[in-house]
Amino acid sequence: MDKQIPSEKVIRELVSSNVRTFAQTFSERHISEFDNPDGTLNMKIHNVFIAVLGEEIQYYTALVRSFDSSLGNMLENLAISIAKIFYTITDRVSGPLYPEQTAKIAELLEAYKNTKNPKKASVDDFNLLRNIKNPTEVEIKTHISDYYLFDEETNEHFLIELKIGGDLDNKKARAEKEAIFEQYAILSNTLEKEAVIKCYFATAYNRYGENKPWTQVRVKQFFSNEELLIGEDFWNFVCKSDDGYSIVIDEYKKNAHIIREALDCIKNKYLS
Repeated sequence: MDKQIPSEKVIRELVSSNVRTFAQTFSERHISEFDNPDGTLNMKIHNVFIAVLGEEIQYYTALVRSFDSSLGNMLENLAISIAKIFYTITDRVSGPLYPEQTAKIAELLEAYKNTKNPKKASVDDFNLLRNIKNPTEVEIKTHISDYYLFDEETNEHFLIELKIGGDLDNKKARAEKEAIFEQYAILSNTLEKEAVIKCYFATAYNRYGENKPWTQVRVKQFFSNEELLIGEDFWNFVCKSDDGYSIVIDEYKKNAHIIREALDCIKNKYLS
């Protein structure tokens, strides 16, 4: 990756504009719903078991759930906006998928799931999907992709499944890997034979703390270490720079007061 990032100013502008838009829309939406019984917060504050704990607890438990979801959406949109500077982005993968590939995917997933099976997730397993001989049938399938990126400079294709915090249970982890496998298989059937296709599971932050080991068991059961882009690694990849994460976090911190001010406006409306 580049040591210097000529698009730093653009990245900072994107972070700033996304934060401002998020703060404004989040605040305006909740304030406008104050008298609406079907409003986002009003729908969540009538849990009698929480209500008896007091008005502030009732308000904050409802707000936090809404805020966490909305902030996650903003970070996903921000990452896509930044990635567009450096990559060609497509929102779906469509093409032929052979039954033999589907069967191989199921076989691999079952092996990963079985803790007694010595077979562990490996990036080499993707090659097994490219070596299907004499396919008998074909199914045309479309996947809406979190990120399908193409790097014109390196002629590489990237498939990324992004979960903001990466907190997956067993079923979701399996489903995420299945989606990646199928998208990879489709691309391998449609691109030139020697096309470079790399797949990743990514998170916007490390839930264990940056620079600390990622130990989410369910994720690592289905994804090898080489497939992980956790926190800093994800933002560096998206920004195509070793300084990407530092730039994004620095600019976010500079604009975080805008979000705090928006939250204060909501609080004053609901708790005044």
